[in-house]
Amino acid sequence: MKKPWLTTIFLSFVTCAALSGCTSAENESESDKQLSVVTSFYPMYEFTRQVAGDRADVSLMVSAGEDAHHYEPSAKDVTTVNEADVFVYSSEEMEHWVDSLFNTIENDNLVIARTADGVDSTEGSEHDHHEDGEEPQTTGSITIQGVAAHYHTGDAIELTAELEEEVEFDHWHWYTRKSADEEWVTVPEVGGPEFKYEATEESFEVQAVLFDNEHNIYAQSEPVKVMIDNHGNDHTHGDSHEDEHYHEHGNSDNTEPIEIVGLADHYHTGDVVTLVADLKEEADFTNWRWYVRGSQDEEWEAVSGQETDHFEFKTTGESFEVRAALLDNEENIYAQSEPVSVMIDDHENHDPHIWLDPVLAQAQVNVIRDALIEADPEGKAIYEENAKAFNEELQALNEEYENALEGAENRVFVVQHQAFGYLAERYHLEQVAIGGLSTEVEPSPSRIAEIGNLVKEYDVPVIYYQQGASSAIAETVAEETGTETAVLYDLEVLSEELQEKDLGYLDAMRENLEALQLSIQ
Repeated sequence: MKKPWLTTIFLSFVTCAALSGCTSAENESESDKQLSVVTSFYPMYEFTRQVAGDRADVSLMVSAGEDAHHYEPSAKDVTTVNEADVFVYSSEEMEHWVDSLFNTIENDNLVIARTADGVDSTEGSEHDHHEDGEEPQTTGSITIQGVAAHYHTGDAIELTAELEEEVEFDHWHWYTRKSADEEWVTVPEVGGPEFKYEATEESFEVQAVLFDNEHNIYAQSEPVKVMIDNHGNDHTHGDSHEDEHYHEHGNSDNTEPIEIVGLADHYHTGDVVTLVADLKEEADFTNWRWYVRGSQDEEWEAVSGQETDHFEFKTTGESFEVRAALLDNEENIYAQSEPVSVMIDDHENHDPHIWLDPVLAQAQVNVIRDALIEADPEGKAIYEENAKAFNEELQALNEEYENALEGAENRVFVVQHQAFGYLAERYHLEQVAIGGLSTEVEPSPSRIAEIGNLVKEYDVPVIYYQQGASSAIAETVAEETGTETAVLYDLEVLSEELQEKDLGYLDAMRENLEALQLSIQ
């Protein structure tokens, strides 16, 4: 027979052991719990995974095929960030939607890593032809001739840059800006001393710059003001008769739907928007009209000179809507499209593609490292070691670029979309963009002729397209201009190509280097 006091001691021991076991399990569960990190888009996801290793659960908000610029977080995304420990993004210039996200979440303990904070905001803008914000040393003087007292929107502005002395080089660039407070923006497809430009809706400044054979600035003009004065007339995109015609028939019942093809996710100021109106059924009419408006509160205005199913329009800096209409033989609207929005995004004069510079990418990695340490101090040694190892790989990549591109005589490369300014700045290259060129819509003969002139001017062997194999349209442009096509990854999205080839950041950047060497020789 057991004594009562022995029974009491035994039960107490069992109870303590059980409680001790529960406490140990809880502590073990807490220690094994991974840090929860949400990243905005692909490069931030890749960099964070490299730094976090197995110590954090890293997720990606902008999934494959989605556009990081115009992405809108879902309710599920908001919930995920609310439950996360760390949120990693690049900048508001890239992820425009982060401000609204931050206003929505209720997570006081969230550590936010804005990786652009690790980079000097003035470094590497492909729009600024004055390095480090300083005026370059020049040896020549340029004057701009032919400026009228004022212009109307749509007028042809024709100017000439005159150099005081004769030189052996003829490498010109023209730049515009709205005011002295803004950065200079390169004018595409204008590469000689003659400047031909369609007057915009607002006054602006223009400047001519001449480069020597080493791509250093040899001479530049003083900024010249181009005054736009429409005398209070708001109808600046086409003639008023066309505008009235649209309103007369704009509410007609149409039986044939029209789809607008070729719209890009966004354009830059000065890009040429190329679209096609696709009529789903055959019709005997060929009388097309294109209309634009600044917003839903404004009236539609006809665009003069656009009377085919192709629409080519040089942007002026403001987003707008466009629609197409097909008229019958009595000038009534037979069919019309739904309005589509043409988004102009100059990234607020900042190039957001920081991650394409392997040196600046290291600064982004360091910001991520510090954020992870703040959220998880016990993992400091791991995060520091991982960040150091990945930055060494990035530095090796940088040295590969330097060695491969060093001494090249031709340092110009032509791209479809202006995304490689940081990379060009780092390795002393010159990026020339064929703004607005769509791989869905075959350009008109006049547009191909413009591209052909650019190809001849820069002796371009390759035209680069982003994120994927060249389309049939790309091949058409290449055939017409006597060039090849190649891919450059801007890494804005986790594309199908990256996934199919199982390419990480370093792999894709090395493929970019290989492709660039087709031009940079």
